[in-house]
Amino acid sequence: MSVFEAFHLDAAAFAHVSIRVIREFTIIAEIKMKGMDTLKVADREFRSRLFIGTGKYRSFPEMKRCHDASGAEVVTVAVRRVNLSDRSKESLLDYIDTSKYFILPNTAGCFTADDAIRTARLGREAGLSNWVKLEVIGDEKTLFPDNAGLLEATRALSKEGFVVLPYTNDDLVNARKLIDAGAAAVMPLAAPIGSGLGIQNLANLRILREMIHEVPLIVDAGVGAASDAAIAMELGCDGVLLNTAVAAAQDSVAMATAMKLAVEAGRHSYLAGRMPKKLYAAASSPVTGVVGSAA
Repeated sequence: MSVFEAFHLDAAAFAHVSIRVIREFTIIAEIKMKGMDTLKVADREFRSRLFIGTGKYRSFPEMKRCHDASGAEVVTVAVRRVNLSDRSKESLLDYIDTSKYFILPNTAGCFTADDAIRTARLGREAGLSNWVKLEVIGDEKTLFPDNAGLLEATRALSKEGFVVLPYTNDDLVNARKLIDAGAAAVMPLAAPIGSGLGIQNLANLRILREMIHEVPLIVDAGVGAASDAAIAMELGCDGVLLNTAVAAAQDSVAMATAMKLAVEAGRHSYLAGRMPKKLYAAASSPVTGVVGSAA
């Protein structure tokens, strides 16, 4: 056999092996995808546990780049920010590919249950979705939720067939009431909306995680940096919804990427199970059987 023939034989064998390896990796990837740790809310499953918003971006194109970088599958849209009567004008909806993203309408800016209910209905009638991130604001300065109004609106909209994800405070009692009223998830704040303060009450979120299992627990509001999102996920929260942390960052696209990685890292860390905390040091190397020891 000539060197030329041997070379082509080796090349052919290499190509055959390469194709086989690629096929095996594809099969393994498909198996992993089927058994992937997904987030289920109502009747839908999502691979990404990061939900992202559409407000405060410098431009619509920047918003789109951030959505792509975040890896999110759910994009929340304030119904009141969208011109639903004249779709001929430029709209943020023009920059959301609905084949890639699931639109979650929200009732931002509503201060009464009736107003929130009307806004949710408007979003559904306009064809956005029968899902709603429900906000009923009780205080204009802090934007804290009105628990009584939120409960009333959750109960009414659930009866109308809406999938309701209420933005609430980190109160276990109120969370249980929302679930009883038909909420498909509970979305406690980490800190005031748009504050970027990060998680201000770790104990309450831990209690919520320990006590709430009927529906997903998704941290909503107050995240300022990737570490905040990672901590929320390490606590066992099922997801994180954020907006300003990305939109107001100096490099919004880079921050969107950071949030994606933080949510994934936090989730993996939670599932892995962290080591117990100890007050004193514990050597990471064995102390017996080392060179020069008596053992």
